[in-house]
Amino acid sequence: MAKIVGVKFKNTAKIYYFAPEEGVEYQEKSGVIVETAKGLEYGTIVIGVTDMPDDKIVHPLKPVIRKATEKDEKTVRDNEQKIPEALEFANKKIEEMKLNMKLVGCEYAFDGKKLAFFFTSDNRVDFRELVKVLASKFHVRIELRQIGIRDETKLLGGIAPCGRECCCASYLSDFAKVTIKMAKNQGLHLNPGKISGLCGRLMCCLEYENEYYAEACKKVPKLGGTVGTPEGDGVVISNDMLKMICKVKITKEDGSEVYKDFPVDRLKFKKAKPTDNDDDDQDKTVSEDMKKILD
Repeated sequence: MAKIVGVKFKNTAKIYYFAPEEGVEYQEKSGVIVETAKGLEYGTIVIGVTDMPDDKIVHPLKPVIRKATEKDEKTVRDNEQKIPEALEFANKKIEEMKLNMKLVGCEYAFDGKKLAFFFTSDNRVDFRELVKVLASKFHVRIELRQIGIRDETKLLGGIAPCGRECCCASYLSDFAKVTIKMAKNQGLHLNPGKISGLCGRLMCCLEYENEYYAEACKKVPKLGGTVGTPEGDGVVISNDMLKMICKVKITKEDGSEVYKDFPVDRLKFKKAKPTDNDDDDQDKTVSEDMKKILD
């Protein structure tokens, strides 16, 4: 076991563990100065001093240097106030140089000696001249980092289609693999506008309950398939995988049609056998619009 404190940095939901100072108490939401691979950084305490199993952390732990002082807090505020000017100047130069890139944001290192700009682009960008111009303007070390469209949404945040803040911006520490197969498992219509997030890619939340739906899919009949019911053979219209109930259309001898719900365990049908290449073949049947959100 090792004593740790959990720290979050700006624009990230991931929690990093640090070794606390001996005998010092840390309040949640208070600021601290910690040593990172990038140098000294300002972070916020989200987990107070606690014991953590060794297999849950990576040794050696970087130390907490000190609690943030009023001077440290002022340094952070001053750095924040300089960001709008930096973005305005950088955007102006990008436009003048006709560079094919979209500036998303920027941040100063805690000590103010480094300024990192984040941008998106469909292609590689030669920004060497831009770096020289920015360095001469701000007199600090300049970094330009190309990020993906998911990272852009994570950085900027926003309200997702569900009405809540985007998961990636609020609490997800890493992006999980999300596939069309997950949407199919849940019986969702493959409409890009319904299953894609603000980033234009498949919504992260499709992965949350996929384990349940993947198992449930193996226990229900295929839509459009023929099943045997206590009232005769019928065609499956829909499946409720939470209640494990199927809606079946039964055609009577006189030609009339009846729609009834049946528990899955009262139906007779041949269960599908999962194949190893389900995920590999999943995109072969989707539309071109759907393929775009997978790129």
